[in-house]
Amino acid sequence: MICGAWWAAPAGGLTCDHLVTYLGGVVSDDDRVFKALADPTRRFLLDLLFARDGRTLTELESELEMTRFGVMKHLRVLEDAGLVLTRRSGREKLHFLNAVPIRLIHDRWIDKYTERQVSALVNLKTELEKEL
Repeated sequence: MICGAWWAAPAGGLTCDHLVTYLGGVVSDDDRVFKALADPTRRFLLDLLFARDGRTLTELESELEMTRFGVMKHLRVLEDAGLVLTRRSGREKLHFLNAVPIRLIHDRWIDKYTERQVSALVNLKTELEKEL
C-alpha cells in the first residue's frame, strides 16, 4: 500500500497518519508541545526568544541559515503549541516566548520523577557504584 494516495486507504479506514489512525484525530496540548520541542530549530528559536523577547520574523530569520518561509513554518508550529505568542506593532509582528506550556510539561512529566524517593535511589546507586 502507498500511503497518501486516496485510493490506498484500507477498508478499516486507516489513513497512514499515525495520529489519525491511533488517536482518532485528537491531538492533546501535550502532544503539540512535545512535537514542537522535538525539533532543534524550534528549540533554538525558543532560546532566542528567551534571550530577548519581542523579536520580529526578520530578526529571528537572521539567526538561522534557513529561508523566511522555513522560519515561518517553525514559528507556526510553536504558535500552535502555545509556546510562542504574537502581537502586532504597526506593520511588524512581534514574537514572545510563553513558557507556561513547558512548565505544565515539567510538572506533569518531569517533576514526579524527581521526587525525594527517586533522588534517594539515585544517590544510593551512586554510592554503591563508588564501592565497586
